Amino acid sequence: MVSPDYRLAPEHPYPAALEDCYAGLRALAGNAAELGIAPERIAVCGDSAGAALATALTLLARDRGGPAICFQYLCSPALDDRLATASARHYTDTPVWNRRNAELSWAAYLGAGVPGSDGVPSHAAPGRAGAGELAGLPPAFVSVMQFDPLRDEGIAYAQALLAAGVHAELHVYPGTFHGAIMVEHAAVIRRVTQDADAALRRALWR
Repeated sequence: MVSPDYRLAPEHPYPAALEDCYAGLRALAGNAAELGIAPERIAVCGDSAGAALATALTLLARDRGGPAICFQYLCSPALDDRLATASARHYTDTPVWNRRNAELSWAAYLGAGVPGSDGVPSHAAPGRAGAGELAGLPPAFVSVMQFDPLRDEGIAYAQALLAAGVHAELHVYPGTFHGAIMVEHAAVIRRVTQDADAALRRALWR
C-alpha cells in the first residue's frame, strides 16, 4: 500500500493535491519491477476527500494515457462542488460532516467564490463529468452512508458509471453517517470493512 503525501488546501488549492497523487502513481508504476509489484494490478482507494482524489486520479490517468488503474474503491466520496443533491441540501447538522463543512472544504480546495460556478473541471469535481467522460474507466466500488450530505453524489456517480458502461458496485449503509468507519465496533461498520476487503481482493487477487 502506498499513501501519497500530497500538498493540502487551502495553502495549495487544486490541482496541487491531484498532481502530487499523479506523480506518486507514476513513480509507483515506473518502479514496479524494483518494488516487486504487478503494474497491471494497481488500484486506488480513498475515503471522503481521499475518495475525491482517487476518483479524479482515475480520470486524470485515463486522460493522460496512464499509468493504468485496474480498480477504484470510493468510500463517501466528495465529488460535486455544486452541493445540489437532496442529501447535500437536507443534512445541515449531521455528525462529523454537514453542508457547512462541505462548503468550506470546496472553497478551500477550489478557491473562494469558485465552487458552484461555471467551468469547474471534472478533474476537480468528478461529479460534474458527463457520461461521455466516464467511458473506459476501471471498475468501481462505491460505498455511501445514509445520513451523509455526500450520499447522493456518490450514488449519482455510481449510476453515471453504469450508464457509461463501467462496472460499478454501489453500497448504501443504513443508519450510518460520514466518518462512521471510526466506530469500529458497530456491526454495520464491520460490514463496511468486510465489503471493502472483499472488493479489493476480487479486484487484485485474480
